[in-house]
Amino acid sequence: MELPEPFLPGAISLLEQLDKKMMVVLRDGKTLVGYLRTIDQFANLVLHNTVERIHVDNYYGDISRGIFLVRGENVVLCGEIDEENRPSNLIQVSVSKILEMQQAKFDQKREENQAKIEAMKARGKLPPIRDPSDILGDDPF
Repeated sequence: MELPEPFLPGAISLLEQLDKKMMVVLRDGKTLVGYLRTIDQFANLVLHNTVERIHVDNYYGDISRGIFLVRGENVVLCGEIDEENRPSNLIQVSVSKILEMQQAKFDQKREENQAKIEAMKARGKLPPIRDPSDILGDDPF
C-alpha cells in the first residue's frame, strides 16, 4: 500500500481540511456540520458556522450553533462534507418538526423496551441491570 505524499499521520492529517465544510460525529451521538477553522495536536477542533444536524429516518433538521469548540477525545468521526452530492432521499424539515419527530421516536423506543422488560418478567427473567455510570440515561435531551 502506497501512502500519498506527504503522509501526515493522526490528527495533523486534518490540516489539509482547514476552511472546508466538515461533518463531526461526537461520542454522545450528536452530529455537527461546520467549517473547520483550526486544529491542535490533541485533535481539538474549532468549527465556524456550525449547525447541529438531527436525523430521524429520512428527515433531518439543522439547529444553528455558531462557533463550536470540540474537545478531540469526544470526536468519533470527522470528514469533509459535499453538500452538492447529498443523498436525494433526505428531506429537510424545520427545527420544531425534527425535535417532535425525535421525541416521538424516543418515546416509541422506550415503549418497546418497556414491553421487552415486561415480557422478560413474565417469563421469570430479570431485565438487564443499567450501568449507573451511563451519563445519557433515558432522556436524549
